[in-house]
Amino acid sequence: MRRPSIVGVAHIALKTDNLDSARKFYTGVLGLQEPFHYSEAGHLLLTYFKVNDHQYIEVFPSLKDAKEDRLSHISFETTDAEQLRAYLASRGVKVPDKLEPMGDGNRGFDVTDPDGHDVEFVEFRPGSLHSLSFGKALPSSRISQRIIHVGVVVKDREAADRFYKDVLGFREIWHGGMKDNETDWVDMRVPDGTDWLEYMLNVHDPDPKELGVMHHLALGVSSVKAGYETALKRGYTSEEKPQIGRDGKWQFNLYDPNFTRVELMEPKPVQKPCCAPILK
Repeated sequence: MRRPSIVGVAHIALKTDNLDSARKFYTGVLGLQEPFHYSEAGHLLLTYFKVNDHQYIEVFPSLKDAKEDRLSHISFETTDAEQLRAYLASRGVKVPDKLEPMGDGNRGFDVTDPDGHDVEFVEFRPGSLHSLSFGKALPSSRISQRIIHVGVVVKDREAADRFYKDVLGFREIWHGGMKDNETDWVDMRVPDGTDWLEYMLNVHDPDPKELGVMHHLALGVSSVKAGYETALKRGYTSEEKPQIGRDGKWQFNLYDPNFTRVELMEPKPVQKPCCAPILK
């Protein structure tokens, strides 16, 4: 059975215990708009901060325990959710027996990856909350117009590769580490787009703050320096400054009020990457 296209990161979903503070960060600092939210029985379930027509940061006001992981799930866009569900079933992945209606009007489903992360696949449908917002809520205040990757902790790289590489068709475009002879990060590009998933390796018993560093998203920017200066002008304070990462790219780390790292990253390296060349 043929796998349908998986074209990019659709969203990352995060938890907060203070939605007002989260709003101040995602709208006030990052300059994103909040075009809609989703409620059930009069109770706010989540809200959406829009990066572009096909990418969002979802925030759930559901964080109850200070020790709880802030990551709810990651999501990738597919062109055919039902075909992908059937394909994954044919490859032995546990999937729902059928697609259930999604509250936002799209089609999709969730699976669990080898590390226990909730991974969603979504197909945007006409009439959904997202489709009705196409071309809207895209202000010039956005610090970035693209989520270029999301990162999750991976304990067993071989098991992750069997799922993401062998079954889903992701492919490695770079790996690196804090030392040249170690691999702490592996960048796995979606099969039919440019975004990637970053394996965060060698993470042992992280506290919530360290886990927030690992479970992160990266926003592509043409100038990290300009993004950094914009964040400061909007009241963000940081002891960190822009730097060139081990991949040779300029980057700057911001943190939301619940410790989730938001990395600003330029698309092209300005010096030779450590450890391995970056593949196209």
